Amino acid sequence: MKKLIIPILVVLSLPLIFQSVPTEILKLRTFDALVKQQDPSGNFVILNITEEDLEREQGWPMPRKRLADIQLEMLNRGAIGTGWVVSFPQPDRLMGDEEFARSLGYAPSVLAMFEDGKGNYPEPIGTVIAGPSVSAIVSKGVKENFYKLQENTLQGLSIAPTEVDMLVRRIPLLVSTPDDQWIPSFGTQIYKAMFDVKTYIIKTNDNGIESISIRGLPPIATDSLGRKWISWVDTPQTDLKEMDVNGKFVFIGVTAGGVMPQVATPIGLLEPHKIQAALAESILIQDSPTVPDWSLAAEIGIFLISVTLTWLVLHWFGISLGIGMAVFIMLFTAYGGYYMIQSGLLVDVTGSLIAQFITGSTAFYLRFREQYKLRQLIKQQFGKYLDPRMVKKLQLNPELCQINGARVNCSIIFTDLRGFTSLSESVEPEMVTYIMNNVLDVQVKAVNKFYGCTDKFIGDAGMFHFNTIIPQENHHDLALEAALEIEKNIKELNLRFKEEGIPEIAIGIGVNSGVCVAGNFGATDRFAFSLIGDPCNVAARLESGTKEAGVGTLIGHETAQNCKYVLKSLPPLKVKGKAEALKIYTWE
Repeated sequence: MKKLIIPILVVLSLPLIFQSVPTEILKLRTFDALVKQQDPSGNFVILNITEEDLEREQGWPMPRKRLADIQLEMLNRGAIGTGWVVSFPQPDRLMGDEEFARSLGYAPSVLAMFEDGKGNYPEPIGTVIAGPSVSAIVSKGVKENFYKLQENTLQGLSIAPTEVDMLVRRIPLLVSTPDDQWIPSFGTQIYKAMFDVKTYIIKTNDNGIESISIRGLPPIATDSLGRKWISWVDTPQTDLKEMDVNGKFVFIGVTAGGVMPQVATPIGLLEPHKIQAALAESILIQDSPTVPDWSLAAEIGIFLISVTLTWLVLHWFGISLGIGMAVFIMLFTAYGGYYMIQSGLLVDVTGSLIAQFITGSTAFYLRFREQYKLRQLIKQQFGKYLDPRMVKKLQLNPELCQINGARVNCSIIFTDLRGFTSLSESVEPEMVTYIMNNVLDVQVKAVNKFYGCTDKFIGDAGMFHFNTIIPQENHHDLALEAALEIEKNIKELNLRFKEEGIPEIAIGIGVNSGVCVAGNFGATDRFAFSLIGDPCNVAARLESGTKEAGVGTLIGHETAQNCKYVLKSLPPLKVKGKAEALKIYTWE
């Protein structure tokens, strides 16, 4: 089981390392759900040219003289600047370009450019690279506005590249040309117009772009390609009829159907001017989310640590404790990911959480299978020795099992039927079996009652012991209680035998305690659990000595000294194999 962790880590890390499409989509959707919602800055307003507006204006495109009137009206109503997210690449057929261009010059203004892929680019802007030379997203060609309209305004590239799930989340603040010149985005040009800035400062590092600075603003953190993560701020909106633009920079665009394309975003379909307004808002948000350069390294590190810990706790600890600790690791990982995203660091932990679940499920299955096999083995090995309650206890707590060729301080009971050999010769074989099975059954029930172990039967003799398979600190008392129970059960059995016309039986019991070796003994394909040691031999000798002592039960010195019972001392018993007579006891 330990060796499986390496291949599991390798297999589960591949989608993360190679940024598979499903992994990337899951990551982006997680960011969408958890990124903190931001309030609008109060500096911007979106002016929508609606379906009703176009009905009044007799359709689109509107004459540029009319656009000039709209521009002047916005300024008269207090607008501090305008951003037309509309492109005007051809001259106006109604000769309104000069009037429109003049109106654009009365306040900071920006016109949109769009990509056409034809390899043409605007004049390069002033940029300063602070750091090593880097490349960013390369444009394939830009369609500029009519030259007369460029005289009094700035141009910005209105692009909205999509992620792998075809949604817009990041917009580059600048893109490069094949000859390493730079083209600013529409949202970036807004601030250049507002602050009358001529130059951008692009801070770079070995990974790519780090931030972009515009005089008058704090550095704008980006990813290595110069992209800014968009916070989808609910910027106020107005229209031509209302025109509530006082004190705001206005983003103008068309929302009437069939004019401007709508772009898919995490909050739904949006027109280009709304996306550019969101970019401008995001630039002002100091803790706006960003994907740091080290995000992938952090995600892999979180994956390796959390998944390995999940595997280890389920391997090292029990199933219940292991599951609890694994759940804690998952919750801690989830909270850490949530906290980072809320703090603006877009580091994803969903891959780690999925891998933790898969790893935890695999470890749980293997652990459960291991425990199941162990329980079956315990049942197979000890089911014939122990009471079913004790077998169940061992199955639930295998660590309680203390034998595997170990020395144990235990108590042993030996029993034997007196005169059974002669009795078996005087009755039918079926009756012998009936008597023997009943006699042995009541003994086993007595031993099981006090959680003892049934070792073996040799003919009419039985061997039982305590504190061998599972710990039993009071094993001396348990053995004596079991011996008393055997005597009681034999008396009750004789009453039944008398009613059935079966001769009365008598039993001798020897109880002794001491250190023995416990384990599975036997040949390769045939073995059984038993005890080896002098205390066993003494217990057998005590049982044999019950006839000479004239009592039903003889108890050894070790058992008598450590039990709770008050016993009666008998004259020492001389037995075979012992130089000194044994101190013996019986019931008071």
